[in-house]
Parts: sequence; C-alpha cells; structure tokens
Amino acid sequence: MGQRRWLDVALTFVLLAVATLEAQAPHSNGSRAPATSTMSWLTPYREPAARLIGEAVGGTFAWQRLAVLTDSIGNRLSGSPALDRAIQWAIDEMKRDGLENVHAERVLVPKWVRGAERADIVEPAHHSLVMLGLGDSVGTPPEGIQAEVLTIHGFDELDAKSGEVRGRIVFFNVPFTSYGDTVRFRANGPSRAARYGAVAMLIRAVGPEGLRTPHTGALQYANDAPKIPAAAITTEDADRIQRMTDRRSHIIVQLKMEAHFEADAESANVVGEIRGRERPDEVVAVGGHLDSWDVGAGATDDGGGCVVTWEALRLMKKLNLRPRRTVRVILFTNEENGGRGGIAYRDSHRGELDKHVLMLESDGGVFRPLGFGFTGNDGARQTIKGIATLLTGIGADQISGGGGGADIGPSVQEAHIPSMSLEVDGAKYFLIHHTPADTVDKIDPVEMAKCAAAVAVMAYVVADLPHRIGG
Repeated sequence: MGQRRWLDVALTFVLLAVATLEAQAPHSNGSRAPATSTMSWLTPYREPAARLIGEAVGGTFAWQRLAVLTDSIGNRLSGSPALDRAIQWAIDEMKRDGLENVHAERVLVPKWVRGAERADIVEPAHHSLVMLGLGDSVGTPPEGIQAEVLTIHGFDELDAKSGEVRGRIVFFNVPFTSYGDTVRFRANGPSRAARYGAVAMLIRAVGPEGLRTPHTGALQYANDAPKIPAAAITTEDADRIQRMTDRRSHIIVQLKMEAHFEADAESANVVGEIRGRERPDEVVAVGGHLDSWDVGAGATDDGGGCVVTWEALRLMKKLNLRPRRTVRVILFTNEENGGRGGIAYRDSHRGELDKHVLMLESDGGVFRPLGFGFTGNDGARQTIKGIATLLTGIGADQISGGGGGADIGPSVQEAHIPSMSLEVDGAKYFLIHHTPADTVDKIDPVEMAKCAAAVAVMAYVVADLPHRIGG
C-alpha cells in the first residue's frame, strides 16, 4: 500500500475518533449527547485514545513486524530451533522498542516431531491423499499400515458399528459446522475408535471447504485405549472417499507416518512491560502464543495475536503514555500441543496473581476487529463497555460475553481475574487454521493496525483508571 494511501487511512480514522469525541462532548447549548453525563470519567482518556488509534493506523508497523517473524523464522512448533530463534528475536526486538523488564521465563515443553508422512488410496484405484498427521499422534510401523476404510459420521454411528471396526482404518467424515462442534472428533476420535480395535484414524479436515488444504491440530489420547496413528485429510479427499463408500467400493488406504516424541525441550515465555507510574505492582496483562504448528508460517495462529498485543506497549512507549499500573505483554510458549506456557506463567507468578487487574488474550486472528469478549462482574463489564465507546470510530466497540483464552486460562481460573479476548470478524479464520495456508498475505495491514489500536486503547485505559475495574 502506498504511503499516500496510508496517510489518507490514518487521517480518516483520526477524524472518526475526533467526531466520536465531539459527539460525546458537551453541546454549545449545555446539553450532552446520550449517556455522556454517566461517563464523564472517560474525558481524560479521549485524547490519548485518539493518539493511540492515530499512531496505530498511520502505518504498517505491526504487519511488517509479523512479516519479518513469519518470513525470516517461519512456523514455530514447540521444541523446535525455529521457536528458539523466535524467542530470542522477540527479546531483542522488545528491548529495541524500549520496553522494560524484558526477559524470558523458562518452560519445559513437549517435543513432537512430524517426520515424513503420506496416505494413499490403493484400492479400487490409486489416489494420493493430501494429509497432515494430527499433532501428538504416534507413527505407524516403518512399512506403514494398510487396511480397509470404515466411513462413519459421528460417535453414535461408531458405537452402532462397533462390530465392524476391528482391523480397519476408521474415517470420521464429519462436515465442519463450528470449531467447537467439530474439533471433538479430532481430539477424541482416535481413542474412541481404538477401543473397538481400529488400527488408525482419518478425519475430515476441521475447517470449511478449501482448495485441498488439510488442517492439523492436537489429539488427546485416553489412558484406557491403545494409541493409534491419526491424520486429517482434505474436504475434497473426504468427499471422494464418501462417494466411493456410497457406491459400496472396497476402499483400502495405506498410511505411513514417522511421527514421534523426543525428550522435553527447553523453551520460554517472553515478557516485556511498561511499568506503572503509581501502582507498578498492579498488572494489566496482554498476549498471545508464539508457538505454532509446523505448517504454514503461524501468521494468524498466533503470530498476529502476539504482535498486536505487543504493539499496544510499543505504541504507549512511543507516545510517552505511562499508565498508573504496569502493562505486561506475555508471548506464551506451547499453546498448541500442551499449554505449558500458560501453566508455567500461573505457577511462576502465583504470588502476584491477586495483583492482576485484567488479562487479555488475542488468539482468534487479526482480521477486522469487532470488540472484545469479557468475563467479569457486572460493575467491571459496565466500565469495559464505557471504554469500548472510545473505539467506535474503528468499529471495535462491541462487548460480548465469554472473554478469555487457553494461555491466560490457568491464571484467570486460579485467581478469578477479569479476562478478555480480542474479537474479530472470523469468517476467514478457520479456512486457514492449522494449515499450510496460514501465511501473512492472508492478513490485511489496515485490519491488523485496527486490532493493535483496539488492544492499546483498552489496555491503557484499564491500566490508568483510578480504581481497579469491578472493584
């Protein structure tokens, strides 16, 4: 995007912000816009909010930083040298930004190695399947597994056909509806099938129809079932197998996977701060997870979330905005296949969790921001809704329920900390989620800049309020 267009975009958002502030300011006849009289506490924050928004949308800094991460380092599976490089890069860049107390906090993480893998239909005719082994899967014997496929469409059908499962590859052909509804077949399908004697499991990719793009993601083996290899195939290949099943074809698939675990590896959460000017021991924490799956470049999941939460602090530093409380960014490790970064943060900071005023996570993409999900008491919710009015100009003023995230979850649950999640237009998210297509070109620089602006305004105001939200 040309510099002139960026200047036009920045000017547009600044004018929108100013218009919003004027609409909420006293009118010349002494009257006020609706609800202003009950939100006069926001007045000191209108000018810094407008500055944060203007600085965020006035350039491509966040997107360019994400491009460096994903182009120069790439995907970042837990325990990999790439993740180690990303951790050191983040530390160096945070120090260059002028953040304070920048450091790494050691975490031991599982090291799962994908290795070579492939799947082929060998009967009734040869077709190579586009596949990805599921994260944490075991591998096959060196010669692979070759068996007849049993196509089913859910756990009830698996139970009903339990007598047909032994010695076969169970294929869960469950079309994507929502992530919450469909991911359970990826997570629990291998053990459910193994209990009935399945030798391997295939699953239709957990995502909407794409251009023959497979989706990986973690499975969860149960303790009371054998561990069998498991892989995802594309929607197009799933439809092919379904057509063949409907014609009563005898379908034989050969699956070869070298997947295995190695010894736990050293990793780290990366932490940086803007120290509070009055109450530095009280913390507003923001962040995302730096690790990713070993396909694509981890741009949307969750390099973008890391960068926009980190960007909130960089913007405050650049604009010399130092809130009353400390704002802390945490780039968590090992969210994808273990969650150990979030657990380690809870354990390392247990003595100060009661000083955490808010924890905010961005792990749903950095597309067009809509607002935030929030979990907290009614008083805190009303405060958050008030702050969100400062984001009307960029369309990020919606506050919904259920804010939180996998990485902040352990701390939030232990200390009952108010929690938030950045909410975006997620129409494209699951199309590229956990796929080779998760690359920075899928992200619009303007939308990402607005995400950074929204997080910066919310984090700054919460950190600077005279009283803790909900207190």
